[in-house]
Formats: sequence, structure tokens, C-alpha cells
Amino acid sequence: MAGPLTGTATERAEAATAPVTASAPRRAATAAVGAGVVLAKRALMLAVLLAVVFAAVELLPGDAASATSDRGESAADAAARRRLLGLDRPVWERFLDWMTALPTGDLGTSARGERVTDLLSAPFPNTLLLGGTAFAATLATALALGCRAALHPGGPVDRIVNITSGIALALPEFVVAVGLLLPLSLWTGWLPAVTLTAPDGAPASWTMLVMPVLALTVPQAGWNARIVRGALADQAGAPHVTAAHLDGLSPRRVLLRHALPGAWPAIATGAATSTGMLLGGAVVVETLFNYPGLGTVLAGAVSDRDTPVIAGVVACTGAVISLVLLCADLIRARTLGARP
Repeated sequence: MAGPLTGTATERAEAATAPVTASAPRRAATAAVGAGVVLAKRALMLAVLLAVVFAAVELLPGDAASATSDRGESAADAAARRRLLGLDRPVWERFLDWMTALPTGDLGTSARGERVTDLLSAPFPNTLLLGGTAFAATLATALALGCRAALHPGGPVDRIVNITSGIALALPEFVVAVGLLLPLSLWTGWLPAVTLTAPDGAPASWTMLVMPVLALTVPQAGWNARIVRGALADQAGAPHVTAAHLDGLSPRRVLLRHALPGAWPAIATGAATSTGMLLGGAVVVETLFNYPGLGTVLAGAVSDRDTPVIAGVVACTGAVISLVLLCADLIRARTLGARP
């Protein structure tokens, strides 16, 4: 019969450090309650952010009625448009009406008379495609660089990754975009400099995604590579990792089988945080590459002082970011055996 002192050093260390878990139904109930609390907090944060958006647009000079008026429009026509758009009502009242309709999927009507939901139906999936592809590329690159550097701490590869990741995370997306345009498009013609759209509103070719994705990936890959490297360094001194080395396992197996699982909470949190940076940087990148995403819509809405459209963009992107952050919370809770 196997006793507590039998087995390899790795098995004994993992058994000693394994958390005492409750029954499966109790864990499921705890996870559900924790997820509900997290969702409520995220919803409250999003509501506060949307309130700030309404207030910020209100502070801008002019309003939607004057920004979208036709040349030569009379003061009476402008006043009628202002009443039609509800701009004669207090901002808090307009915000409450907009928030009340939000749970039903109604994002209001733009200053030019279009339903905001229809206005965002084509560009939002395009932005999700761009941001999702950049997110996957960021995570894959960061894991590859961080794990490779962690295999030989203090070695040449570790130093090179540390230096290059520091440079990459310091570069704004528009600088990376311009740096990619010169060699890959203007000098060689390998990739298109602008994005052409197909009849369905999506990019006409996958090649038109390459440079926008790279422009978003490079800074965030540098940031996340450092997170991966730091998380693996923290795990290097864990008892089960030390025991795995004592058992004579190869450094690669120790890294992938014993150190990396414990590093997932920090890695997931860093990757989730990058989601906001990726979607925010997409606004700039989409403008540079004429990409048919939310960036163009948002730029036009700011110019028109179109509060419902700006709030609709913020609500859509905020919902995506909240969902990714919730997934990171669940990964951390599952790994650490704690509530999200």
C-alpha cells in the first residue's frame, strides 16, 4: 500500500501543496456566486464609464444638431433638429433613457437618423476579427518568447528577449504601423497599404489583415512576454518545480508540465488586460490602414458629437473586455482554488 512517503519527489511535493477542495456541487455553487459578483461589478463599471462618455460629449463645444446641420440652415431649423434629437433635455435624462433601452439591445438613434445597432452591425465584427486575431498572435508570441527565455535564465536568449520586449512595449501602434508600411508595402509591394472591402463589408483579402494585426501585436507581445517570463520565474522556486528538477526531469518538461500551469493565472490576467489595449489601439490602426472597423465609425461620431453612437461603441467594446476579464478571473479561480 502506498504511503505518504512513497512516490517520486515531484509527486510528494505536489501532494503536499495540493489545496483541500470541497465537494463538486459546493465548488460549482461558489464559482457561480463568484461569477455573478464579478459580472455585477463589471456591469457597474461599464455603466459608470458610459455616464462619463455622455458627460464628456456634453462638454465638447457644439452639439449634434449643429455638427450635422446643412449649410445655410436657419436657426429655427436647428432648434427643431435639437428638439428632435432630444438635445433640449438634460443630459442625465437622456442617459437614463439610453441605459433603460440598452438591455433590450437598443443603442438608440444616431444624429443622422440611423439606428446605432444597424450602424455598428458591419464594422463591429470586423473589429472583433482584427482584435481577436491580434490577441491570438499576441498570446502565442508571448508564450513562445517567455518560455524560451525561461529555459535558460540569465542566458543570451533571456537577455535578448528582455531587451526586445522592452523596446516593443514602448512603441505606440501608429509607429509600428508606419514602420511596417515602408518595407512591406511602399518599398516591396508585398502587402497592400490600404484595406479594400468586399460587398459584405469585410476585408476583401486576408493579406489586408497582416499589417494591422502586426501593428497591434508587437507592443502587446512585448508586454505579455515579460509577464510570462516573470510568472515562470516566480514558479521556479515552487516546491513541486524544485522536486521535478531533483527527479532528473528535463528542463523543458519541468517548464511545460510543472511551472507553466502555476503561471497561468498571471498570464491570463496579463492577456485579458491587453484586450483593452488591443481594442483601443485598433481605433488608430484602422484609421491608418483604412480598415472598415469601429475606428472609422467612432471618428465620425466624435466629429458629429453623436453621443448614442459613441456610447454604443463603448458599450460593445466594454462588453467584450468584460467577458475576457471574466474568463481570466475564472482561470485564476480554477488554478488557485479561489473565488473569482
